Amino acid sequence: MLEKTSITKNFGKKLAGLRKQRKFSQRKFASKLGVHPTYISSLERGLRNPSLKVIDKIASALEIKRDALLKF
Repeated sequence: MLEKTSITKNFGKKLAGLRKQRKFSQRKFASKLGVHPTYISSLERGLRNPSLKVIDKIASALEIKRDALLKF
């Protein structure tokens, strides 16, 4: 049986990749979103589930469409 990676881990990998492409540190990105850096870290490690509002903020900060965050 194949083990599936959780959606939160897939989202976290996608988020980390996009953030790094834009050369944002976790601290700078967190500041841009108005959240604590540990929140970004926990999102990227798949430990937290972002709300729809947070997904919208992230997409806006990365200057991408919301659905691009969920394509993984």
